[in-house]
Amino acid sequence: MSERRLGLFEAYGVEIELMIVDQDTLDVKPVCDELLAAVAGAPTADVVLGEVTWSNELTLHVLEIKTSAPAPTLSGLARRLHSSLDAAKPALARLGARLMPGAMHPWMDPHAETELWPHENTEVYRTFDRIFGCAGHGWANLQSTHLNLPFADDEELARLHAAIRLVLPLIPGLAASSPFLDGKVGPALDGRLAAYRQNAAKVPSVAGLVVPEPAFSQDQYEHEILGRIYRDLAPHDPDGVLRHEWANARGAIARFDRGAIEIRVIDAQECPTADLAVVAAIVEIVRALTSGRLAERDVTRDPTTETLARVFDRAVIDADRAVVEERELLGVLGIRKDRLPLGEIWARILDAHPPDDPQREWTAALQGILDHGPLARRMLAMSGPAPDRASLRRLAYALCRCVEDDVPLGVSA
Repeated sequence: MSERRLGLFEAYGVEIELMIVDQDTLDVKPVCDELLAAVAGAPTADVVLGEVTWSNELTLHVLEIKTSAPAPTLSGLARRLHSSLDAAKPALARLGARLMPGAMHPWMDPHAETELWPHENTEVYRTFDRIFGCAGHGWANLQSTHLNLPFADDEELARLHAAIRLVLPLIPGLAASSPFLDGKVGPALDGRLAAYRQNAAKVPSVAGLVVPEPAFSQDQYEHEILGRIYRDLAPHDPDGVLRHEWANARGAIARFDRGAIEIRVIDAQECPTADLAVVAAIVEIVRALTSGRLAERDVTRDPTTETLARVFDRAVIDADRAVVEERELLGVLGIRKDRLPLGEIWARILDAHPPDDPQREWTAALQGILDHGPLARRMLAMSGPAPDRASLRRLAYALCRCVEDDVPLGVSA
């Protein structure tokens, strides 16, 4: 008998990427393989620490921490993720390194400093590098938080995917945390997503418009989205190394191998509590649009991908202050206004659909985002509008302390 697949909102998978940096200079330090080996006692790509697992990523200066298995509740998850980092402290100290949060390193030069993971799955990483060139901000200098939400069958896939499409353009308004690029203030508050949109430009169908196209069944998804990606990649990848569903670089991708949709447009925050605050907020609006009050609509008449992509593009630049004037989107969100900035949209949505936080773990962090803006705005408030390297280093040290102590960055940290 086959194992029953998890259904809507029965569990959550959360993955958070952290930078490994030099403990003194805070430059990126490509020692993830050494860190994992030191904690595990042998070379490895994964270290299982009970309910939390550490893994490698594309580059050697990034460590991923994640739920070892789908978690039945978000409650307590921030504490468990943060507690797992205690095991890293001795090894990091021996390596002369520490962990730094955030979605982009403020002054990393990816063309000079990128080192790809050279061990397991190296053929995949080298193939990505050969086709797209991974020594750039859109590949080598970006850290995200991924949220995996399960579905049991096509009917649940259709509802969940339709809801997530509507939520994706809103996420930078809550989660933007990457305002710096090449040692100065960049053109977007969500610089990670600005770079991410372009990282597969050589094969445009790989990322599409980042907001995914409508899909109401696995067959439709595999034929219309994955099938096109595989066909367009084939001339560049004749051996089919990348012929897998994870080659899809949209902002949310169906993972049929695990029965979940993975949301990938969440910038990594400054500490696990802040990450879970953002995750919990996203879960509640997706829930409302999937099975709650906002689900009572004809999903085939939801805003077009092009409409949602326009909102997303503005959100990448201005985050919480990006104005949404697409009345068809405001309408399905239950907002009876002609135009509103994203920050106010989030405040209204969360007032109507508050996340459940029985242990009061991240409510304060979420309220701080609503009151003072996403992490990107707080980072800019601390650095000033034209920061020099010393100012950026002070900010980076503050971020390191945030992840070490699991404390959000304050307005005047």
